[in-house]
Amino acid sequence: MSSKRKSEPVKKPAKRNKKKIDEDYSSDQSDDYNNDGPSAEVIIPSDDINNHEQLPEDLLKTYDKGPGRLLISGMVTWDMTGRKAGTKGTAKVRPNLYTFHRFTSDTYRSVVSGCCSAHSVLITTDMKALAFGRNQFGQLGQADLKTIEKPTQVTGLECFNVIQAACGRNHTLFLTDAGIVYACGDNKSGQCGVGNTQPMILKATRINYGGPPIIRIGCGADFSMILDIKGNLYSFGLPEYGQLGHNTDGKYFVTSNKMSFHFETSPKKIVLYVEKAKDGHVTPIDDVKIVDFSCGNNHTVAIDSKNRAFSWGFGGIGRLGHSEQKDEKVPRLIKFFDFQNRKVLRVFCGTSYSLATTDIGNLYLFGQNKKTGEANMYPKPVQDLSGWNITSIGTSYTSIVISADDSLIAWGASPTYGELGLGDLQKSSSTPKAVSRCDGMKIPQVSMGYSHTLLLVNTEHELTKQKYNTFQEFIID
Repeated sequence: MSSKRKSEPVKKPAKRNKKKIDEDYSSDQSDDYNNDGPSAEVIIPSDDINNHEQLPEDLLKTYDKGPGRLLISGMVTWDMTGRKAGTKGTAKVRPNLYTFHRFTSDTYRSVVSGCCSAHSVLITTDMKALAFGRNQFGQLGQADLKTIEKPTQVTGLECFNVIQAACGRNHTLFLTDAGIVYACGDNKSGQCGVGNTQPMILKATRINYGGPPIIRIGCGADFSMILDIKGNLYSFGLPEYGQLGHNTDGKYFVTSNKMSFHFETSPKKIVLYVEKAKDGHVTPIDDVKIVDFSCGNNHTVAIDSKNRAFSWGFGGIGRLGHSEQKDEKVPRLIKFFDFQNRKVLRVFCGTSYSLATTDIGNLYLFGQNKKTGEANMYPKPVQDLSGWNITSIGTSYTSIVISADDSLIAWGASPTYGELGLGDLQKSSSTPKAVSRCDGMKIPQVSMGYSHTLLLVNTEHELTKQKYNTFQEFIID
């Protein structure tokens, strides 16, 4: 069932800014909260590329979404993303792209952004990482902290084959074909995982981890998740709402009236997964091997090898799918899917909502992808997409864009900034709408930032190529 929108939990969070980080993207721009947590010098593992074996070939093939060409829509004035109009320091204002535009003439194997990100990463066919967008904290891997509008190679990764990337609010992770993770950008909460809280990591730097090869990476707003080849999840960064899954929010008093956090500065394994009954009784679940996960601003949803779904972190407006708004500090089984005897196949997280696809072809949404009205306190099917063969899903602050059955479906409540690609006559939609210009196109990957959308389109498909060539080009002069 749906529930009337409730106010956020009554508990008083630690004061890092005047506004709550999860609900107001613009609050991160001052980013001057106290960092009194432990900071220690650590020795980062060697970067000798000859010492590391590649991941299995069949696994490496799953990362390749291309070759494809890039289309972009939405807000492309990166300094203004998530900020109020008239923000000081915006050098150049570009008009929003309300329809999809061609962007660069190169081909790529993957395109990546994040639901709270004003930057993006493109992985080329020869496995090099290019980044563009806001670079206020070095999240593009460039020491010059100016916004970069043209895709530029990430410093520190020139000698490595990059197969996956993940974008947080102001930090970025990169995964190489040897299962090694690199990070750059904002590190005041330890979200780059290099073993300390050096404020900014300006060059892609290997994280402080020496365990089994990593096969998947993800970023929340100020935290990170990595998955090893054995099915173990590790997390690091800000623990404020329990989003690290270590049974703590990390808060401690520096003085009698000053609070800070014990930041997790190196990857720490999540060791406990639980089932919780209505009466509050908690039962540990053994032998959980994670196969996929997705991070929202301050929450995570993961799937294990038995196709069960777990969620944890910030619980506001039902985004965890547990029919209540409590924060969860360890991964908790989403019992709705268990009761329905449904297998969860894939999960996707936006800022304050989550999506899951199941074995019978249904797409479920829990949480809320709008600012008003009712929230889904537990997974509720998106009826308009029942039975569709979904290829890829992009999630942003409030908007959702889905590639399915040679169609592109988009919806998102106002305000939107062109990320739906519906044109300037219909900028927003509260229900799923087909993006007519993309009908019949092969779109293997959709990725969304806070207010922009990236599409990777397969131009080896003749109709897709013909349509691709009809789109206007977004030119950076």
